[in-house]
Amino acid sequence: MKRVAICAVAQHKCDSNLWHKRFQGMLLDVLEEMQEQTGFDFDEDSGVRNIITCSDDVFDARTISDNGVTDVVGAHYRGEEKMAQEGLNGIGYAMASILAGHDDVIYLAGHCKESQPESRNMCTNLAYDPFYCRPMGLDYLNVAGLQARAYMQKSGLTQEQMAKVVVRARQWAARNPYANAIEQVEVGEVMSSPMVCDPIKSLHIYPVSDGAVGFLLASEERAHEFSDNPVWITGFGSCMDSYFMGDRDIASNFALKKAAGRAYKMAGIKDPKKAIDLVEVMDCYAYQQPMWLEGLDFCKDGKGAKFIDDSGPAKYNVNLSGGMLAGNPLMIGGLYRAAEAVLQLKGEAGEHQASDVKRAVVQSTTGGAGQFHTALVLEQ
Repeated sequence: MKRVAICAVAQHKCDSNLWHKRFQGMLLDVLEEMQEQTGFDFDEDSGVRNIITCSDDVFDARTISDNGVTDVVGAHYRGEEKMAQEGLNGIGYAMASILAGHDDVIYLAGHCKESQPESRNMCTNLAYDPFYCRPMGLDYLNVAGLQARAYMQKSGLTQEQMAKVVVRARQWAARNPYANAIEQVEVGEVMSSPMVCDPIKSLHIYPVSDGAVGFLLASEERAHEFSDNPVWITGFGSCMDSYFMGDRDIASNFALKKAAGRAYKMAGIKDPKKAIDLVEVMDCYAYQQPMWLEGLDFCKDGKGAKFIDDSGPAKYNVNLSGGMLAGNPLMIGGLYRAAEAVLQLKGEAGEHQASDVKRAVVQSTTGGAGQFHTALVLEQ
């Protein structure tokens, strides 16, 4: 099969309240950095003719949210398609478009300003059924509380183990110039932080974040026009679990196992523990890191808590970016995970560069309690 490359990435530093900059300005910064890296243009014959954007009507407080960004991503009078799902699916969409022969070069850009709405919980409440679930006040946070409790009962995960996840995330975040939450914390500080939604405490939760990120993807024939060391997409998979909470086993990892299995099969991976050198997971809450690592098959079901105590995340280079706990916006958390993996595979991750990274897996999720999962395999 033909191959698709990620030639370059550009990230905007995340911040909890970029009040002085509109999302259009953030996207323009990313676009200009990308053009400086690669020299790509929007020539009708040889340049980028199709753009994929990721945005959200609710967080942007407008319908057809991509209408507000067309000029700052080069999509004025050009093809532009919006990914309204979690942003990592935009990479799968771009890959499919290139493999189908529809395009040979695509620019993908995503943005989200979580600081704009009064409460992101009010935004995620809108993901639920308007007759039965929204009036109950369900949102991604309190549904995560239900999942955290179920997973703790299944795996024996403790408050101390969750605190270890947060402490390690902040340690790596301090080395990442794009991270938001870089203040160092101790295990006791995390454990004594205020309870927000039992059993989730304030320091277990990813911080409100504003950000933007961009990717340049190209066919195998054209990749080296833009990069001397492109990163190749070798596996992709996604899966959505049932919509209603009562129809799901929220401690089961059903959707993630399906998504990861498809990505691994496409990449020819039989044992990820032997094949993968780096892992980036979208851990919006501390309990999710061990749970998602189970779903990616780095430890057995119900053994995620022990995996934390056995220094499993260090062994497999998990979230050297700091992960979501270091602060990335919800809609594009998966794109920030992929951007980190690309930099690591290129050897361009700076102070937090890992050694001998040849293959990485990236995971993202959206929907309450991990309803929808995506997995991406990248290689040198």
